[in-house]
Amino acid sequence: MTTSASPQRDAQIEGTPSTRSVLLVFAGLMVAMLLASLDQTIFSTALPTIVGQLNGVEHMLWVTTAYILASTIVMPVYGKLGDLIGRKWLFISAISIFLVGSVMGGLADSMGTLIAGRAVQGLGGGGLMILALAIIADVVPARQRGKYSGIMGAVFAVSSVAGPLLGGFFTDGPGWRWAFWMNIPLGILAIVSAIFFLTLPKREYAKPRIDYPGMIVLAMAATSLVLFTTWGGTTYDWDSPVIIGLIVATVVFAILFVFIESRAAEPVIPLKLFANRNFNLTTGAGLITGVAMFGALAYMPTYLQMVTGVGATSAGLLMIPMMGALLVASIGSGQIVSRTGKYKLIPIVGSLVTALGLFLLSTMTASTAIWIMCVFLAVMGLGLGMSMQILVLVVQNSFPRAIVGTATSSNNFFRQIGSSLGAAIVGSLFVSRLTDILASGAGTGAGASAGPATNSLTPAAVAALPEAARTVIVNAYNDALTPIFLLMVPLMLVAAVLLAFVVEKPLATRIEKVENEASSRLEAFEESLSTGANPTAEPVLTTRTRSIPSV
Repeated sequence: MTTSASPQRDAQIEGTPSTRSVLLVFAGLMVAMLLASLDQTIFSTALPTIVGQLNGVEHMLWVTTAYILASTIVMPVYGKLGDLIGRKWLFISAISIFLVGSVMGGLADSMGTLIAGRAVQGLGGGGLMILALAIIADVVPARQRGKYSGIMGAVFAVSSVAGPLLGGFFTDGPGWRWAFWMNIPLGILAIVSAIFFLTLPKREYAKPRIDYPGMIVLAMAATSLVLFTTWGGTTYDWDSPVIIGLIVATVVFAILFVFIESRAAEPVIPLKLFANRNFNLTTGAGLITGVAMFGALAYMPTYLQMVTGVGATSAGLLMIPMMGALLVASIGSGQIVSRTGKYKLIPIVGSLVTALGLFLLSTMTASTAIWIMCVFLAVMGLGLGMSMQILVLVVQNSFPRAIVGTATSSNNFFRQIGSSLGAAIVGSLFVSRLTDILASGAGTGAGASAGPATNSLTPAAVAALPEAARTVIVNAYNDALTPIFLLMVPLMLVAAVLLAFVVEKPLATRIEKVENEASSRLEAFEESLSTGANPTAEPVLTTRTRSIPSV
């Protein structure tokens, strides 16, 4: 029999799992998330040395962009497959793919091989991040999830600084290849943890109908988008046939994707997600935050090395204030949400503080004291810590568990698109401005002496230059990057405005369970969209129900 029931009385509900069982699962998930998030930033301090050794400054963007792009493309795929076939073994497969890419990168002897290894890492890393978030939604109610989300944000905070720090340590010590080799033991530990401790609620699944056309077209649209933002103004002129062709391809593939998804039985990104107001608002804000965050994180360590003259390890250490502030803000905001059930104001304030941090970073000069730079980074970290993970919680609280993986992955897909655009656009503008500034300085004696080595510059090479030549390059790095931070301030203000329109819904206190998800996924999904018409109501399930008391 099929009935419509309120979640408070008749919905089938699982008891809240014991704290011990949740912590065992959570520990394994954190190791996997640490792997994925570390590899977004670990090469930032190593990049100048890597590209100098492999003679590939012109390909520097792709060491970071290849990873982010690959992980972005597969996020919706992992999210949808997790809802269709289960998450445990999919999670283990993602870890395995990540390890294969690590081996490729560790053995790389050219920029091409290195970038290929980073792309394979991204194919696994996208699954690690999105499946970890979805698995937590499987075992922890939304009201309690705030504190776990805060810790997840803290893990990302740690990795955002531990990544550059480890990258610098390996570069100055045993060699940058150890940034790949360190993943092997951690990855094996994550696999063992998942096999023995990851026990998810039992679910019934129908034979999956995979949306292969949607996945392929989505990948092509995302790739075209990142390519034209990466190559535009650097490798190719903005009005070149290649860039124009990529822009046209992005639009065409996006339109084709919408057409395919509107007719797919199990769309990889269901278009009906966009009927949910909170999903649209938090997704837009998340995309903007991704642009600002990775636009700054990807190039600050390089800036610190080139402008202040510190080594790679020291550049990583100088990112600690940002990590510390993000860590405190993320855990603190998560605890507040779990205790009060209120979450709307925190990410709004976080967006405004992030905007302030970006403005402060834009005021830096080559003569700015290092401690002042650290204060500016801490301000930005404080803002990011107040917003990132709470946006995910808002999305998960807006949909039933039957599609929580799809909703989470779709939201994170657009955030990662923002990350890709941030790294690509800032990198493109940075390299273009740097090249122009150095070229304009070629008329001076300093510029002329610096010019020939531009494509193979490393921090050590810059430090060894005559004072006049070194000053030209240092000022060029500063003048090329800091004005870009100012351009991102209005973006964060727009994010704050979007979040002001989020409807604060009650956080679920227990985990819903669908007895036959194969037959009820569509009904649950359709019914969840009714919250758009009645924003104060919790998601309603239409399914066969049985009451299970919480423990």
